[in-house]
Amino acid sequence: MKSIVLKLFALMLFSLSLHASDAHAPAAEEMGSSSTHKEETYQPQTFTEMTMGFLASTGVNAILNPDPNEVNAHGEAMSDFHKSWGRVLMILITFLLFYLAIAKGYEPLLLLPIAFGGLLANIPVANIAGAHGFLGVIYNMGLANEMFPIIIFMGVGAMTDFGPLLSNPKTALLGGAAQFGIFGTLVGAVALSQYTEMFDFTLQQAAAISIIGGADGPTSIFIATKLAPELLGAIAVASYSYMALVPIIQPPIMRALTSEKERKIKMVTLRHVSRLEKLVFPVMVLTLAIMVLPDSTPLIGAFMFGNFLKESGVVERLSDTLQNSLINIVTIFLGLGVGSKLAADQFLVLDTLAILVLGLTAFSVGTAAGVIMAKIMNLFPGSKVNPLIGSAGVSAVPMAARVSNKVGMEYDRSNMLLMHAMGPNVAGVIGSAVAAGVMISIFG
Repeated sequence: MKSIVLKLFALMLFSLSLHASDAHAPAAEEMGSSSTHKEETYQPQTFTEMTMGFLASTGVNAILNPDPNEVNAHGEAMSDFHKSWGRVLMILITFLLFYLAIAKGYEPLLLLPIAFGGLLANIPVANIAGAHGFLGVIYNMGLANEMFPIIIFMGVGAMTDFGPLLSNPKTALLGGAAQFGIFGTLVGAVALSQYTEMFDFTLQQAAAISIIGGADGPTSIFIATKLAPELLGAIAVASYSYMALVPIIQPPIMRALTSEKERKIKMVTLRHVSRLEKLVFPVMVLTLAIMVLPDSTPLIGAFMFGNFLKESGVVERLSDTLQNSLINIVTIFLGLGVGSKLAADQFLVLDTLAILVLGLTAFSVGTAAGVIMAKIMNLFPGSKVNPLIGSAGVSAVPMAARVSNKVGMEYDRSNMLLMHAMGPNVAGVIGSAVAAGVMISIFG
């Protein structure tokens, strides 16, 4: 009897639930139909019309018949040249960069992502470098806010050995001398604006351009973001291009300023550097930066943090991550982000060409100043310095040091200069960060 009553009670509840669902069903159907209803906008077309519409949407048509209403990644109007043959020219330039990276081996880790980013940025119609394109998203998430340069500096710090610098401290003078190119180009950029009508660089823009002379991409991005964000793309492209082209630009300058006898000078390691010295040095440099030039501490702090992790010897996993996986990931994103600024409408303009020329001048002057400083140092008593390592005073680590070693071995196969060149090379990294801090403190 009890089970019969329970069954009847369950049957009554089921009937009530069905009645309630039937009552609400029309309302739900009404809501669903109103929220999902969409008017059909597609108009039937003939095969010929569909074919013509497809051809009109191709990249070839976009280049041959530019859209008069097309705008660039910043929403600004573009010239017909930039929309058509300017894109073709920039695509050919990216192919040249591919050749230099693959066939010649000129810093492929850096040059390939930049070149491919430039290729993607010049594809018509797709707007890959726009605010909602994936290159635009990469640029905004790590370059526009300075995050990628800071992470790169951490990784470079973790890969840096201050031993050569500490064992021969006078090589720091070579890194300091190479910064002459930065301040010399600052004067040149201001003079160019003062005495020509074609250019109108402000002091802040001139300061951001001049930092290219250090051949330090992360530092260039950092200072450009602070002082001249409107020139960030051109400055970043110029700086990373010259970093990658160190093996082409530096050797002729080095040979022109040195004799064969000077190129054969052999250097010896002066002393062993203890672990305690390597631990104290990054903390000491950061402390000095905090007291004297706080504006430089974001870069120097990240650099010394990475180095301190490495030298501590107790966080190998963190140090290994900075040296390998993290810096590799960020290098990919950074290269693509920089390449996004190789769009024809941003690169093929007069200001960008002026920045490239000024950057090349700054880099060349910095290279020459380091070599000349080494020659001056050899006039005084003491162990001789091979002037070739003076060119490594620019902060393109470790490319500049490798170039110094390569040129030296061309004249004496037994003359290994790599470790000696690393001294001014890492000093140049610190020097360019300090120079950036000076610029920001004065013009920021």
